[in-house]
Amino acid sequence: MTMTPVRIWDLPTRLFHWGLAAGIVGSIASIKTGHTDWHFRCGYLILTLLLFRLVWGFVGPRYARFSSFPPRLAAAWTHLRGRGDDTAGHSPPGALSVYALLASCTFQVVSGLFSNDGIVWDGPLRNWVSGATSDAITALHLANRFVLIGLIALHLIAIAWYRFARGKRLVRTMLTGDSAQAPVHSEPAQDDLGVRLRALAVFIAAAAAVAWLVR
Repeated sequence: MTMTPVRIWDLPTRLFHWGLAAGIVGSIASIKTGHTDWHFRCGYLILTLLLFRLVWGFVGPRYARFSSFPPRLAAAWTHLRGRGDDTAGHSPPGALSVYALLASCTFQVVSGLFSNDGIVWDGPLRNWVSGATSDAITALHLANRFVLIGLIALHLIAIAWYRFARGKRLVRTMLTGDSAQAPVHSEPAQDDLGVRLRALAVFIAAAAAVAWLVR
């Protein structure tokens, strides 16, 4: 049966997704190669993107809004057993994955603002807390990286599972924004110039907030 592609992910949401992925990769690569200055810059980018996504979850198009994919454990379990209905946006397991990743990323970048390396570098908000508190936060910052990497690994495994077990090309959908496998009569997401200009305004405001915070 020929299916007409439906716009699911608006351009701002797609740019957020790939921007966050690039920021995380850059953050890990820079700290592993000793480029701490770029590690900070990647962190500021990630924080900006997370602030953008927080706002976009309330003012963005339908499938980008948090209200369209509430975290529901029971629904996720039902879906994994193959008994749940297909959804156009995030599936119930996908919703849990998104919230877990956003929470871990947020903790990682916020804790980094208060962390120190014990030698040269301090987070921009290091002086807001005592040395002992900063050391404790630094320990949590280092520990959470394993949580974040684990969640990313699960995310990639889930993408592969959907591709080979369910035949769903989630990567292609996140690249193009369109899905040819959306449920029948799915309403397309709004993705016009007005949406993109609104997203640009939100992103600029988020970037300005981060610049003010770290200075």
